Amino acid sequence: MAAYRPGVLIGNWSEDACLEEVAVEPGPSLLSGSRGAPPASSPHGDRLRDFMRKRERGELLIQKINKLQDNLLKKIQLSVSKDGFVHFGDTVMLLNPDNKSSVENYPGVCGRLTLAINLDEISMYSAESLQAPCGVSAVESVDPMGRNTFCILSVDGGAVGEPIKFGQNFGLGTTGGFSDKMLYLASDHKSFMRFAKKSYLQQVFLTDELSYLTCWQATFLDPQLRLEHEGFPVPANSKMIVTHCHTNRSLAVPRNFWTRSYFGKEYEVICHTYLDSHKAEEDKNYWVIVTGNPSDEDGTMIDRPSPHPSGIRKNEFHEET
Repeated sequence: MAAYRPGVLIGNWSEDACLEEVAVEPGPSLLSGSRGAPPASSPHGDRLRDFMRKRERGELLIQKINKLQDNLLKKIQLSVSKDGFVHFGDTVMLLNPDNKSSVENYPGVCGRLTLAINLDEISMYSAESLQAPCGVSAVESVDPMGRNTFCILSVDGGAVGEPIKFGQNFGLGTTGGFSDKMLYLASDHKSFMRFAKKSYLQQVFLTDELSYLTCWQATFLDPQLRLEHEGFPVPANSKMIVTHCHTNRSLAVPRNFWTRSYFGKEYEVICHTYLDSHKAEEDKNYWVIVTGNPSDEDGTMIDRPSPHPSGIRKNEFHEET
């Protein structure tokens, strides 16, 4: 006994009907007497032909979104630092370490965050590649991918492979996993038309033009030792302050302002210097320039196990001596 009556339409019945309509070409009209007269096209056939044409060209909305998403989430291999310093041309991640103060005031926002590209839904549905200006945010993923990896760029003539120094200008560029266009991390003074959406502080964004707005500096963490470390190479995988040259404000993640993006819950990134009672930057301004793990191509140095906390054991020391 049949499960359905003969008149029930099941499966992709509309698509099958349109395919049959497109495949079958009716012959010349006998009533009109003319040979090869074009048949009357139906709306379903026109829509299907337009759909197939766009699918072959890759112009469908779902194809654009998948291409953009595949590039943004593509795995990226970070540069390995052989001497322990950060160099021009290195592919790195900018990581905001665990924030203890935010845990006390805002439970549930602890953990490490990385600087990443933030595309709104309108851009995801309309753009085929990265378009400037573009927003940035802090994400919980610490795996290097297209949207959270940046390249250290020279803005004052430094050679590729040369270590950057404390107090030296550099740029941060990202392609988002694409190969045709690079955007640069920038910021500018707050105005009535330009400010962060949640905190109303100084905005951080990505632009396609290199200028003084895209210049940054690495500052030593301890303010009492900054003058002594001026001009020394910047160590990789250690805490530091990233300062914007034009506004002299530090890159920060307040962690109490977050938004919903296409990829989920993400935190706002701004330029604002948070100082404690001792006139030192708070952990909201702490950043770590993460490099690749030499023993693991897909890993990072933050995933590398730390050495023994006590260093060399006493027995080992006596055996060596």
